[in-house]
Amino acid sequence: MNATTREKVEVVSFGCRLNLVESEAMRRAAEAAGHTNVVVFNTCAVTSESVRQARQAIRRFSREKPDTKIIVSGCAAETERAAFADMPEVAAIVGNAAKTEPETWRALLCGEAPVSDIAQARIAQPIAVDRIEGHTRAFLAIQNGCDHRCTFCVIPYGRGPSRSVPADIVIAQAKKLVELGHKEIVLTGVDLTSWGGDLDGAPKLGSLVRAMLKSAPGLKRLRLSSLDCIEADEDLFIALAEEERLTPHLHLSLQSGDDMILKRMKRRHSRRDAIEFCARVRDLRSDIVFGADLIAGFPTETHAMAENTRRLVDDCGLTHLHVFPYSPRDLTPAARMPQVAPAVRAARAKVLREEGERALVRHLDAQMGTRVEVLAERGGVGRTHDFSLVATPGVEAGAMIEGVVAGRDGMKLRLA
Repeated sequence: MNATTREKVEVVSFGCRLNLVESEAMRRAAEAAGHTNVVVFNTCAVTSESVRQARQAIRRFSREKPDTKIIVSGCAAETERAAFADMPEVAAIVGNAAKTEPETWRALLCGEAPVSDIAQARIAQPIAVDRIEGHTRAFLAIQNGCDHRCTFCVIPYGRGPSRSVPADIVIAQAKKLVELGHKEIVLTGVDLTSWGGDLDGAPKLGSLVRAMLKSAPGLKRLRLSSLDCIEADEDLFIALAEEERLTPHLHLSLQSGDDMILKRMKRRHSRRDAIEFCARVRDLRSDIVFGADLIAGFPTETHAMAENTRRLVDDCGLTHLHVFPYSPRDLTPAARMPQVAPAVRAARAKVLREEGERALVRHLDAQMGTRVEVLAERGGVGRTHDFSLVATPGVEAGAMIEGVVAGRDGMKLRLA
């Protein structure tokens, strides 16, 4: 959960990086329309826990600031609109389809509650956000929605069909971000590797990446958010091999390391696909570091299947893990499958997290004595090219420094 506070409008953002970008756009649109004493909760629907946290936060905020108007948006507001609308604390619901548009916030100021159907959305609205409070890196939203129907995922119901921001607009936004002084841009989206599929000529993500780096020579780093390994195109492989400014850090949407579970999830890759993808990229870029999303305790998962996922950490050489115990979501087929007991899900998630911690420690320890470049963030920390966390006490946020790794304090590297 991230909160951005202003005198007039406060935004509380849950979930993904795309939500962060949209939260800042909503705050600006609401203030420009003349809203005052308003808080916007931009919710996430990935898990039932994320929805519960949003509802809890709304109630808590209302108790602490009863005179502040509460508006709810985001994926949970789409998938569970009635539940949020029935909360006495909530004054209005703003759907995902038009939540960043100025017209929406002008209408709300007049007492109207715009209604839009996310399933009918066909155009990705460009979101021009030059800076997000609390973040040094710039986040550039290039895609929204998803055309896939993984059996566990409710997000397509909250985000609508896949739609892409045209390349010329993306490149223009990237150049502006560089002119404003950003050293790193992170490309974000719901299904990033599907970018371009709805545009004329169906361009691929790799072509956009190469064009961006060519058009913005002053950009120090370009980072990609979560990728689907089966959708990686040849231009993306070329960019990874040839473009040093494309960071050697890929976060993969893997979810499981067992073929039967992957099939029941309706994922489009196999265990072998994931391993071969990681091996190919590592051959092209020896310094590559992989992160991954993994789900523990998916319906019908046996101990042996869970072990296949645990072994994937070594087989793919994963380092940064996001582990989620499976969460049944209404509207999804997986919720109707034979369920794994919650205690077993939690235990398997714990095993995966521990495996991930061991992998991360090995990676960090291997950095000892190497020279790294670090982009300092707020809070006295920064990130290397491969996303390793580094202590940067006394360094101004946004500064890029170099140093030799002298040690490790927990999960943070320490420079000499």
